[in-house]
Amino acid sequence: MSYKAGVVGAAGFAGIEAVRILTLHPEFELVAATSNELAGKRIADVYPNFEGVTDLEFVAHDQAALDTCDVVFLAVPHTAAIAQAPALVEAGVAVIDLSADFRLKDPAVYEQWYNVKHTATDLLAQAAFGLPELFRDGLEDLAARRAEGKGVLVGCAGCYPTATSLAAAPAIRAGLAGPGVIVADAVSGVSGAGKKATERTHFCFADENLEAYGVANHRHTPEIEQILDIPGRLVFTPHLAPLDRGLLSTVTIPLGENKVTQQQLDEIYGNFYRDDDLVTVLFGGIQPKTGSVAGTTRAHVAVVLNEHANVIVATCAIDNVGKGAAGQAIQCANIVFGLPETCGLQTIAIPA
Repeated sequence: MSYKAGVVGAAGFAGIEAVRILTLHPEFELVAATSNELAGKRIADVYPNFEGVTDLEFVAHDQAALDTCDVVFLAVPHTAAIAQAPALVEAGVAVIDLSADFRLKDPAVYEQWYNVKHTATDLLAQAAFGLPELFRDGLEDLAARRAEGKGVLVGCAGCYPTATSLAAAPAIRAGLAGPGVIVADAVSGVSGAGKKATERTHFCFADENLEAYGVANHRHTPEIEQILDIPGRLVFTPHLAPLDRGLLSTVTIPLGENKVTQQQLDEIYGNFYRDDDLVTVLFGGIQPKTGSVAGTTRAHVAVVLNEHANVIVATCAIDNVGKGAAGQAIQCANIVFGLPETCGLQTIAIPA
């Protein structure tokens, strides 16, 4: 049998990527793709790459029978998911939220960083965190609840937190982080800023330009600290690069009095991701590249010991709308529905 799927906010970069994956998914049948702006237009008329693949039309948010879907992906800005998720979960739908509304477990932290009151704290307590390689147990618990006919909710990790946490988690969970700050410098393609052009993301400003932004106050900071359990220790600086898609995060972790060799680091990272089909650890000095994972739900990770500075430098490359958004959302949905984790997901990037 196939499961009926809907995508809310289907015209945005993450939303249309979810549509692309779902149209080819062997178990999820896309039945609703919402966009108020594009309602009534065929998806293929707006995005000709879907010609011959689907004749589905965009529908307005309030005209889609989302409560009849088995799974709904919310590719919407923060606060919009808070408004929509409760009724869908109550109707027995599995809700996979790509926004920030159900990521931060402490509503006070959410309110501090997003400047809005969280109005669904009861649902927040039930939500599983959507970063399977680090929080698979929570997703598997939801799978059991969904099998009983209950509505469930996944708050998917953000793109920067995904790459940064996948890079750093093996070392930190192994107890290798010494005292002091942990520094994450991350670079993202322009699609991470959303579809609407701004003075920062307009082609004429973004092309041939590299820029730091959100310095010392980016909203993904508390999410990364929550994932890695390093409250108050993260210095996170995101950068915008003239790429369509792709994200590379470099994390510097102080060792302090801890001792480790490069061989031991390789073993720690290799063993940590040994059973994860979508994370590949690179060895022998090979570093992750965004081009190696573009268009996929894969993550490439590498780790190097810097003996001179007594630090670990860990790197991770992902596609920011793939593993950083839509692909990871469908990876989570696969787990919640008891499907193979990689079902319907592209795992090989275009070589050149």
